[in-house]
Amino acid sequence: MLEVIHSPHRSKYLSQKQDICPFCNIDKKDDEEKGVFFRAKFCYCIMNLYPYTPGHFMVIPYEHIANLSDLRDEVWLEMSLLIKKGELALRKILKAQGVNLGMNLSDVAGAGIPTHLHYHLVPRYFGDTNFITTIAQTRICGKDLNKLYLDLKQEADKFFTVS
Repeated sequence: MLEVIHSPHRSKYLSQKQDICPFCNIDKKDDEEKGVFFRAKFCYCIMNLYPYTPGHFMVIPYEHIANLSDLRDEVWLEMSLLIKKGELALRKILKAQGVNLGMNLSDVAGAGIPTHLHYHLVPRYFGDTNFITTIAQTRICGKDLNKLYLDLKQEADKFFTVS
């Protein structure tokens, strides 16, 4: 059976044209407000403002690069390690029963911000999709997103530190 996660709440966000890159404009002093819960040498981890499921976060390089082929190997290695550790963190901290990983390169591939590549980690739970989205264009979020952020931030050094 094909499972589809519908997210009509994202349409307003995806239709907004921005002159500045939202991923490049996150100052460290804004981390809590913006949902940044871990910073490494080349990348940072941030909660998705429009999550598909509670706990959905992204790993984003500081460099403003659109194509994976242009990314320096050391940045890709750090991203890969953060993704690996992120999967473990979602399972251990947020009790995710599964995890979807994804990167959309270019607007044609579905990237909401095609000029700055980023990796999505989407925790999955039994029953995280249901009929209400289809018939009422409404998403039900059964978890406190601020608490999820605080849980990840509190445990981030244990899970995300890369050597």
